[in-house]
Amino acid sequence: MSAQQKQDRSTWVIGGTTLMGLGVGFIFLTISPFIMVASLLIGIGLGLVIVPFLSHYSETH
Repeated sequence: MSAQQKQDRSTWVIGGTTLMGLGVGFIFLTISPFIMVASLLIGIGLGLVIVPFLSHYSETH
């Protein structure tokens, strides 16, 4: 594998889950702005939880 293919993808995971949380938050924005903030934080937290599993998987393969 080249060095470019072995890039760390953790920022992609955190950014992707943050954007998913933001999208879900926009759906619930009309109900409550607090739900939007909560879904954004859940997206960031979910990304931070997934990153260690992703790095462990990439090390073994």
